Amino acid sequence: MLISQILNNNVAIVRKGSNNEARGNEIIVYSKGVAFKHKVGDNISEEEIQKTYVLDSHDKLEHFSYLLSNTKDEYLQIVTKTIEYGEAIINKKVSDYLYLALLDHVDFAIKRLEKEQIVKSPLDWEVRKFYPDHYKIGLYAVKLIEQTTGLACPNEEAVSIALHFINLQTKENEDDNMVRMMEAVRNILSIIKYHFKLEFEEESINYARLVTHLQYFIIRMFKNEGYTSKETELNKQIRKLYPEAFSCVNKIRIYVRDTFEKELSDEEESYLMLHIQRVTKREEEN
Repeated sequence: MLISQILNNNVAIVRKGSNNEARGNEIIVYSKGVAFKHKVGDNISEEEIQKTYVLDSHDKLEHFSYLLSNTKDEYLQIVTKTIEYGEAIINKKVSDYLYLALLDHVDFAIKRLEKEQIVKSPLDWEVRKFYPDHYKIGLYAVKLIEQTTGLACPNEEAVSIALHFINLQTKENEDDNMVRMMEAVRNILSIIKYHFKLEFEEESINYARLVTHLQYFIIRMFKNEGYTSKETELNKQIRKLYPEAFSCVNKIRIYVRDTFEKELSDEEESYLMLHIQRVTKREEEN
């Protein structure tokens, strides 16, 4: 393989085949000390190469090349160790594109940390609750960032890193749905919170039950399994018993109608009122 460009001390772009072949045959390789051992145009043996990065488009190759030229080698080591750890946790081999996406993320995150700019992920609770293994990968990366840079890295950053691995668990056309589902749960929780003017005790059992119910409720909406039904006697009784919960559910009804173009069934409405009554009553007592 011929070296066509040296990006930094340890990384180079190499071309498979002859020097006249198209740039589409170029790949990025990691070889410790390649800049000191070789120059552009030299051959590099496969035995010298410790890691190759094969990207599926020239644009991604250019982007990764730029990143590697302008970030520290230690950041690539953070990414490499994180991905190795993540692959063991989720028992899945990742594509080389994740190296690009994660290096971009880590590089920018460290720049933010140096400026003391902390960004809290809006999906913090949902990721910790529904994707604990992926969150563990994020925490591992946070620890590596702190050890490497000496900067304090908040656990909120673990959520953003976890999302890169969560996306691997779904097909490409389902990625947006996963994020939209978590956002829908968060939006409904916000409706409840602002209606009752309270802050949730996020570690409470009642809150966990409410969130779990909302998660499955939203999944049914995405799968077009929601349905409408006539008003039942039980539903009437719950409305009368818990008028504030009913008022709150009416706001959720509007959100569901606008977001999913579906109507709440009596059964869904009744369950929502009961969960909301339980969690808000306990929060108000506390």
